[in-house]
Amino acid sequence: MNINFDTATGLVPAIIQSSTTGQVLMLGYMNREAYHKTLEEGKVTFYSRSKGRLWTKGETSGNFLLVKDIKTDCDQDTLLIKAQALGPVCHTGSKTCFKEETAKGFLYELEQTIGQRIDEGQENSYTSRLFSSGINRMAQKVGEEAVELVIEAKDNNDELFNNEAADLLYHLLILLKAKGSSLEEIEHILLERAK
Repeated sequence: MNINFDTATGLVPAIIQSSTTGQVLMLGYMNREAYHKTLEEGKVTFYSRSKGRLWTKGETSGNFLLVKDIKTDCDQDTLLIKAQALGPVCHTGSKTCFKEETAKGFLYELEQTIGQRIDEGQENSYTSRLFSSGINRMAQKVGEEAVELVIEAKDNNDELFNNEAADLLYHLLILLKAKGSSLEEIEHILLERAK
């Protein structure tokens, strides 16, 4: 990757984005050494302008940023790093330094959790038990939740309707996992249909 580090400072801005939700988490700066350390270790390392040294995000808190992908912008003078955050990103305890706590993209986090519970075969997990019961039972649960959602749609209780919608999405994510599909694949289909 050809990166245009600033000729005066030797730095390049690095925007950190959640690899699952797409949410912007923070902005930092890297010099060549920080960039290479990030590549080698798979953990985001910045150059601290105030301290004048390298610092790996999470080196004291344990809230590392694990690199999933790195891209440059069209001028190759800004990095976009998609990372998995192992805890809060901001020193204030927030998920993002921009104080933008949002549920947008949470379905991807939920999809990851569902996949993890299934892959690990956690016995005390409803998700894992349902998955183990087979495709027919999973499909049946999606059908049951869909019917319950339709019933609640005919009434005027928004809270019950929203809860049934949440149940349907949750069970659909389990069924997608069982079928070897993903939320992202479904999004791509919808995106193509929107063109």
